[in-house]
Amino acid sequence: MAIASSLGLKDLATCARVSQDWNDSFTPPLYNSVVLSKHGLSMESVERNKHLIQSLKIRSFTYGRLSSTSARDKVVFSVMAYSTLTTLDLRYNSIGDNGAQALSEALMMNSTLTTLDLGATSIGDNGAQALSEALKVNSTLTTLHLNDNVIGDYGAQALSEALKVNSTLTTLDLRYNLIEDNGAQALSKTLMMNSNLTTLHLDDNVIGDNGAQALSEALKVNSTLTTLDLRYNSIGDNGAQALSEALMMNSTLTTLDLGATSIGDNGAQALSEALKANSTLTTLDLRHNSIGDNGAQALSEALMMNSTVTITGVIF
Repeated sequence: MAIASSLGLKDLATCARVSQDWNDSFTPPLYNSVVLSKHGLSMESVERNKHLIQSLKIRSFTYGRLSSTSARDKVVFSVMAYSTLTTLDLRYNSIGDNGAQALSEALMMNSTLTTLDLGATSIGDNGAQALSEALKVNSTLTTLHLNDNVIGDYGAQALSEALKVNSTLTTLDLRYNLIEDNGAQALSKTLMMNSNLTTLHLDDNVIGDNGAQALSEALKVNSTLTTLDLRYNSIGDNGAQALSEALMMNSTLTTLDLGATSIGDNGAQALSEALKANSTLTTLDLRHNSIGDNGAQALSEALMMNSTVTITGVIF
């Protein structure tokens, strides 16, 4: 107070400008990307500065401290109401289907979020159904991670219906779920209509050759998907044959991951024929399959004609 009284109006004005510059320089970066964790900022601090937050991660310790479902839902609604929030990471929290329902209702009103990570959040078919309803009306979300959950065919079918009308989502991550052929077939029908999705992760599900066949039909007409990951699905040689036929017609896919998909020499030979005609695929992953000398020879010959693609997991 004594210091302030000794300063003139001009000096005080200068101090005020310096103080404002200090706040402008340090506060926004501090709250631009926030992690709510055991040793991080408090929810109260985040609430006071919510107008500055663009990226928010809520770790399981913080979320788990909220004893009731209603309290957790309240946090979700509060977070989603942040006017500047573009990225929300809720990985490894026990969101469950009820939490997904709350998120869905918030997503219907949110107009800023572009990335939502719900990996390993105990979401099942009912939760996927709820989120699909939000996707039908949301017009800003571009990336949705639903990996490491318990979503089966019903959930995949619900998401597929949403993607028929959604016009913004470009990346859908469904790795490590329980999706079987019926779910893959539903997603395939959507790919025939959807013109926005560029990346689809279906690795480590329960998709067989029928699912691969359906996806191949979609790839014959789809013109936007650039990345398809089918690792750790049992598509076998028949599935590889079907996808090979699609690769002969598709001109947009650049990355195809078929690692650990039970492909043998026959499947490799079919893929080699496709590679002789395809000129857009740049990455083909065939690791952890049962490709022997005959399959490797066929792929090697294809590479003599195709200088665009890189094949990993095969010893030539």
